[in-house]
Formats: sequence, C-alpha cells, structure tokens
Amino acid sequence: MHCGRFIPRPISRRAMLARCANGFGSLALTALLAEEGRGAPAAGNPADRNPFAPRPTHFPARARNVIFLYMDGGPSQVDTFDYKPMLEKYHGRDPHSVFKVEPTQFNNVGKVMATPWKFQQRGKSGLWVSELFPHVAQCVDDLCVIRSMVSKFPEHTSANYFLHTGSGIQGRPSMGAWAGYGLGSENRDLPGFIVLNGGLIPPGGLDNFNSGFLPAAYQASVFRPSDPPVANIKRVEPTDRHQRNKLEALRRLDQQELDRIGSTDEIESAIANYETAYRMQSAVPELIDLHGEGPATKRMYGLDSSYDGTRIFAAQCLMARRLVERGARFVELTCPAVGTDRWDQHGGLKEGHERNCRAVDQPIAALLHDLKARGLLETTLVVWAGEFGRTPFAQGSDGRDHDPFGFTIWLAGGGVKGGIAYGQTDEWGYKAVVDKVEMHDLHATMLHLLGMDHKRLTFRFGGRDMRLTDVHGEVVEAILA
Repeated sequence: MHCGRFIPRPISRRAMLARCANGFGSLALTALLAEEGRGAPAAGNPADRNPFAPRPTHFPARARNVIFLYMDGGPSQVDTFDYKPMLEKYHGRDPHSVFKVEPTQFNNVGKVMATPWKFQQRGKSGLWVSELFPHVAQCVDDLCVIRSMVSKFPEHTSANYFLHTGSGIQGRPSMGAWAGYGLGSENRDLPGFIVLNGGLIPPGGLDNFNSGFLPAAYQASVFRPSDPPVANIKRVEPTDRHQRNKLEALRRLDQQELDRIGSTDEIESAIANYETAYRMQSAVPELIDLHGEGPATKRMYGLDSSYDGTRIFAAQCLMARRLVERGARFVELTCPAVGTDRWDQHGGLKEGHERNCRAVDQPIAALLHDLKARGLLETTLVVWAGEFGRTPFAQGSDGRDHDPFGFTIWLAGGGVKGGIAYGQTDEWGYKAVVDKVEMHDLHATMLHLLGMDHKRLTFRFGGRDMRLTDVHGEVVEAILA
C-alpha cells in the first residue's frame, strides 16, 4: 500500500496498557526524588534562586549553629583529657614489651612516655583534665568528652580530608558546606560557612573547606581575625550607586549567558556570591567593630594577653560568638601560628603543647562562658577536635608520633550531654576499646543535632546520591541530652 494512503489501525487495550506501563516506573521515580527534595524542578528563573535561603529541617533541631575548634596537627590525648596512670608505672620501658606496637608514621619508636603534666578531676562531674587546660577545666561540666575516636588515616593530609569531608581523598564537600546546603543561612548578609584563619591552613589546603560537587555557593569564605578580615571589603567606587550599576551590568551579562546555555552552577553561584559580597560590605565592618564589647569581655577572652597566640585566638573566638549571634551557620577556627609546628610535636612535646595550649585555653573557655551567659550555648554546637591523636610512647626521646587508633575530642552545647566521658581507650591510651566512634559517626551526630538525617541529606553526583557519611555512620545516641 502507498504510504500516503496508509490509515493506522486503533491499538488494542492490551497493547495500550503494555506501552503505558513502560512509563509508570519513571513517574514513580520522579515522585520519589521530589519527595526527598532531589530532581524537583526549581520555580522561576535559575538566577533568582537563593542558595542561602533557610530550609526546613528533617526533624526539630537541637543546634542552629556549629563552631568547630580545629586543633591542627593532632593534640595528644594522654596529655590533655585521657589520663593513663599506667604510663607513669611503665615510663621508660620498651613499648614492645608491654603491648603491640602498630606501624608508625616515622618508624622511630622510643620508650613508653608518661605525661609531663599533672591531671586532676575537675567540676561536679569529676572528669580528668590536664593542667595544660586550667581555663577549660572550669567548663568541664559542659563538656561531652569522647575518648574513643578513631581515624582511618595516620597522615595529616588524608586525615584532614577525612575529618573535614568524610573522605580521605581530595575534592569532597566539607561538613560546613553540607550544613549550608542542608539548612541555608540565617543571615543573608553573611556567608553560611566561614573559616576564621588564625594563620595556619591545614595540610591539604583550602580543599578542606571546599564545596566539592555541591554548588559553589556553599564553599567556605576565609576571614582573618583582623581588620580588614576579608580582602576588598571596602568598595573602590565613589558611590553606592556606581557599584550597584556595575553589579547590575554583571547580573545582566550572566543572565544572558544562562539564557543561552541553561542552568549552570558556576554562573548561578557567581551571581549569588556577587550579591553576598555586596551585602558583606555593610555587615562585616559592623561584625569586627568591638566597641560594644566591654573591657571585662575582652579581658576574659584574652585580647589583652602578652602572648601573640592568645590574642590571635581570642579575636577568633570572640568573632565566632559574634558570627553565630548574627546567624552564621558553620564557623571553623584554625590554629594561630605560634612558633611551633601546630600540635604536631614529633619532638619537643613539652614546649610545643604548652605553647599551643597557652594560645587556645583561655579564649575557648571564654567562648563557652560567653555563649552560656547569652543563652546561645543551648543552640550552638561547639566541637574541639584534631585529625588524630599521639602515641603513648615517644618518638625519639621527647616527641610523640601520630595515633589514629584512639584519641580524644569533645563537644559542648547544642543538644549534647555535659559533664560526661564517652568511650574508652586501653590502659595505655593507645587504641579505642569501648564504644568506638568512627568519623562518620561524628558527622552523623553533628547533622542529627542540626535537625538533619545524614541518610537523607544527599546530592546527586556521578550517578549516585552522595552524602557526607557516604554509606556509613550512626548517630551516637548516648551523648544526646
């Protein structure tokens, strides 16, 4: 029959159902993705979407903000918060004669080494604290000390990535970026994820604070604890109107490109970041203006200290409190450069740890006191952690090597129990043996306190739904208040 005279026959009911059935699965998948907030089309123009808009939590949150006190290099657990009398008894002995020694980073195993500092039970809780932390010891009843943290990596760069991103490789989103992606920001004039850099960028570099495969708007903004905290914060145009005209011209050009090529993260994030940067020009000068802070508050933090490290970290901690007051979602503090190699004392442990503690002890205690006095500690989760711990035996004669098998961190506020110790290392403080806490468990718990289910907070990338905890992690229920 000639094709121009072909008349199609009506299909049968069976054929119609067979053809339609092939699309039912797609409809169901679309509904499931939309239910989780993935795959749903965005309303309006892509350039008009606000990546920092507050978003609902999965369930009621205990914490609204996080302050992450990052102790770069790995503080020694047996010299700070995990008292081990057995080290005194066996001080100077060959560690191979008393326990199994795992391979170390530098393969320079010395003798069992007792802590050079005295420990004392402090507060109503009676938690053991080293004399290295006389100020933090006064806050011990607010601390949830986890003595059974473990890491999968004994080397700084990979361990830093693991602590910050849940992966030991470069390129994954930082936990601060995940918090911003999941919750948005409570202050449209400031970034949601801010790093207050005291002078030391950790091994692994700025990728510890990156947004990875998440939209670029969620990567950290790095501030200095000085004036100006951010480069180019003051406009160079003669008037605000001149600057707005420039921004509007940029917006139109970016919009033309979006219209031409469609939705693109780099361009959409650039538009959002231009606007945030413009608003920061008013918000940041007010943030660093400390005239409203009384002399007693400044002294409490240590801004009048004779030690540079204390003054630097005091400025960081005070700025962190001011940031969470203003709705910043996730604030990370890096260590000040105080003439030592971070907390990484492979030699000169006594001098190095004393200098590091002198820098951070008073400001951290002041931060906890200040947050509590202002009613902010209940909704602010404070986390103190390094990437791993140190060995209970010496490296050489007076240092300690890396120990990822069992170390100490602590949390305060934001829905965790205060005045408790969770988990245990062995009698040497070497390996976690009771209630081991993996890094993914820590991340799952932090997200839980922020009101997010770590299994539902996902982003589609590379053909799978990615999350901060990968396919691991359980909330540490025992530490929740």
